[in-house]
Amino acid sequence: MEPIYDVLILGGGPAGYTAAMYAARAGLRTLVLERLSAGGQMALTEQVDNYPGFDEGVDGFTLGQKMRCGAEKAGAKTVYAQANALSLSGEIKTVQTDGGDYRGRTLILATGANPRRLGLHMEQELTGRGVHYCAVCDGMFYRGRTVVLVGGGNSAAADALTLSRTAKRVILVHRRDTLRASKDNQAALRQAENVEYCWNSEVRRLLSGDRLTGVSVVNHATGAETEIPCDALFISIGREPATALVRGQLPVDEGGYVCAGESTQTPISGVFAAGDVRTKPLRQIVTATADGAVAALAAEKFLLDGARGG
Repeated sequence: MEPIYDVLILGGGPAGYTAAMYAARAGLRTLVLERLSAGGQMALTEQVDNYPGFDEGVDGFTLGQKMRCGAEKAGAKTVYAQANALSLSGEIKTVQTDGGDYRGRTLILATGANPRRLGLHMEQELTGRGVHYCAVCDGMFYRGRTVVLVGGGNSAAADALTLSRTAKRVILVHRRDTLRASKDNQAALRQAENVEYCWNSEVRRLLSGDRLTGVSVVNHATGAETEIPCDALFISIGREPATALVRGQLPVDEGGYVCAGESTQTPISGVFAAGDVRTKPLRQIVTATADGAVAALAAEKFLLDGARGG
């Protein structure tokens, strides 16, 4: 039977493995449960240029493996398994997986959030090869080029502004005739002279060779389909936090993110939420790693307070 771990960490992305490293270095018996591979969504990123310490950049898969190795060198253990259910009440937390049950005195939820996709043919295959979901992360690769952005909310407006500072031409495709973004964001966007609009439209097909070469856009009002040559497509239609397992156990906000502040503490004693899965203003690798460190120290304090009887 598996031992009862001091710290169970669900998710092997930047938040999870940073938490694992800090917890293991504190002498806590630490286990990371990861579904696929180290790095989470980061592992799908072709080039990471905005993480401190890598002046020439690093691919996301390699960075994820380095984080895993650092945590395991400190003494953390990794098990690759699909989590199917969580039991968070009581002193011992349980994660039921397809490989058995794992128990811990504390649990750090670091399951992250996945970008919403358009669901187009070849979208997954072209991810990182012209199709992107993070303008802040990948916009710089298209300096002086033409990019298409899909979306109409505040995130899309902010992404369009970010892209307008580097790209030669930004074409914003939205299914309605006005943006849903706030008036302030729309006003700022109107000041960007290289942003164009494709209203009442949606991207129907991706054009590609080895990389994306353009998109085919359908206008709902006219039915006309137009091919737009471009170097990249940025999709900014929201994210889906991986919180299905905690629905009904932990409170979530209107976007589905776990309600936890900068302390990472959730309303359930001994349960913490770190990284993209929790409510926060910025979701980047560096903010996820910061959360992981905070969550590990919070878990350590929780265990020490329990041992002291308060």
